[in-house]
Amino acid sequence: PPPLPPPSAMLTSRGLALGTALRRAAPGGLASFHSSARRCRAARVAVVLSGCGVYDGTEIHEASAVLVHLSRGGAEVHMYAPDVPQMHVIDHCKGQPAEAESRNVLVESARIARGKITSLAKLTTADHDAVIFPGGFGAAKNLSTFAVDGKDCKVNREVERVLKDFHKAGKPIGLCCISPVLAAKVLSGAEVTVGHEEEEGGKWPYAGTAGAIKELGAKHCVKEVTISFPAHVDTKNKVVTTPAFMCETALHHIFDGIGAMVKNVLKLTGK
Repeated sequence: PPPLPPPSAMLTSRGLALGTALRRAAPGGLASFHSSARRCRAARVAVVLSGCGVYDGTEIHEASAVLVHLSRGGAEVHMYAPDVPQMHVIDHCKGQPAEAESRNVLVESARIARGKITSLAKLTTADHDAVIFPGGFGAAKNLSTFAVDGKDCKVNREVERVLKDFHKAGKPIGLCCISPVLAAKVLSGAEVTVGHEEEEGGKWPYAGTAGAIKELGAKHCVKEVTISFPAHVDTKNKVVTTPAFMCETALHHIFDGIGAMVKNVLKLTGK
């Protein structure tokens, strides 16, 4: 039999064959193929925190779940928080305010962000494809006054700007737990969920929030945490919400529900 060609020749012929196949597969040739590859980039998602700790800031498990699911979805994540004082500081052992103590929302949020965080004033739609707000009482105390004023609440100026800017740009907004009240207040007619509308023996301890959401002019959609489709997608406004810790249930159910929210947010980016 004839001798085999040297390895270098084999590689060369394979390379030529591959090049020919790519030219045939990519309309416009190799230049078009490489150009298409460059256009495929990760979704850039902003995550807005409200402190560190469920009773006076961001719910840490929710923030962690958001970040894990974004990482799994291949997103490029940047974290933000308003550079303002917290409403108050809660001793999480006693569940009571810590007298004569004050903290800054941005500084406390940096604990969750491992120091990689930016003032919310610098968040723009031009640099991101979506924005997500984890829950925790900080959303109702530091990002708004909902915890004190209910339906008559005010929303932090920068939070309101971000919500309106992303909505106007047609870019998705994700919220979980108590944070959907922010969208209910700022985005007229938005559809959101905080779970159920009755306490049901303590399973939904914050069910009264649904009533306040209706009073704000938003539509409340009843959703579960522990079964399929635990997130509500308002396709018109591109607002995605899930109950999370509004329900007393196992942590893995909270984690999965947040995963459904994140997955839908990423899907709406089209990336």
